Amino acid sequence: MRSQGHVRFIKITSRMQIIGVAIVALALLVWIGTIAGMTISQFVSRADRLELIEREAKVTTAENRVSAYRDDLDSVADDLQRRQDFIEEMVDSLPADIKAEETVSDSSGEAEKTISKVSAAIPEASALARIEARQLAFVENLTRFADRRAKRAELAIRKLGLDPRRMLASAKDAQGGPLELLSTGRDGSIDPRFERLGFSLSRMEALERGLKSIPQVMPASLKTISSGFGYRRDPFTGAAAMHAGLDFRGPVGAPIYAAAKGKVSFAGRKSGYGNCIEISHGNGLMTRYAHMSAFRAKVGQEVAAGAVIGAIGSTGRSTGPHLHFEVRINDRAVNPRPFLEAAPHVLEEARGETAAPGR
Repeated sequence: MRSQGHVRFIKITSRMQIIGVAIVALALLVWIGTIAGMTISQFVSRADRLELIEREAKVTTAENRVSAYRDDLDSVADDLQRRQDFIEEMVDSLPADIKAEETVSDSSGEAEKTISKVSAAIPEASALARIEARQLAFVENLTRFADRRAKRAELAIRKLGLDPRRMLASAKDAQGGPLELLSTGRDGSIDPRFERLGFSLSRMEALERGLKSIPQVMPASLKTISSGFGYRRDPFTGAAAMHAGLDFRGPVGAPIYAAAKGKVSFAGRKSGYGNCIEISHGNGLMTRYAHMSAFRAKVGQEVAAGAVIGAIGSTGRSTGPHLHFEVRINDRAVNPRPFLEAAPHVLEEARGETAAPGR
């Protein structure tokens, strides 16, 4: 410390340094533990809620409905109309490949039990019972279909070495979705079977959206890879250095393609990378495209997989025209090649196995 022309030194002993490092490490561990605890709590809370809904759905038996029909037929008719409105609003928001199908098979047989019991006890309510049975069969069948599609997407994500639970945790709509804003009862409540459908559809959509965000399109020709991922001899210094991506050799101006759908989060110049574009794909996934000679996309732009986003160049730390391509998960560089080579086949299998409801 310099003060009025005098210099004084403050020495920190090894013991004090160790204590300081220990305090920082402890604070870091507490922070990591807090984040992990919140994530686990989120999963547990969702699982408990889903389990409760499933139990409530099983409690809603034919005997319950017979009692409701006996109490007030007009109220039952109102409830059925609300359910129908719910179904129509829900169907409008479904993916086209699901919406195109209309299958109402009843695997559990509960709907038929309801029809039989209601018809025997209250003959004049038979028509209403059949309408209700058709509604519930549709909801049950669609729930099973959404669960099957979610399972296929989950298996495909695992095949690519990723954790589907992380995708569900980071998906903004993974805690419910627009379906829970609707109601099927006069008191504003929602039938547990309909709520279970809401959870299944929300999970399916989150996983399928995550699957589409995985790098799957070659950003340039596979035949022109001039340098792979991993340690190599640095072309400038000659020393061993980590190469965090793939290099695709090509002429200046050759197109560069987005490896997956996403949003452009950066477009500009980065030290070492030269002209560079980064695309955020959600779930912690990001792809980086460097040494570009031209930009064909801008920050904030949504791009589809395979869209042209720039042109090959030799800007930044480069020995000649090529594309430097990186895949990063939570800002950690991973080898892009397994994604680019395996993802198209895995996605094709997932789409090919996707059957319509009831098939």
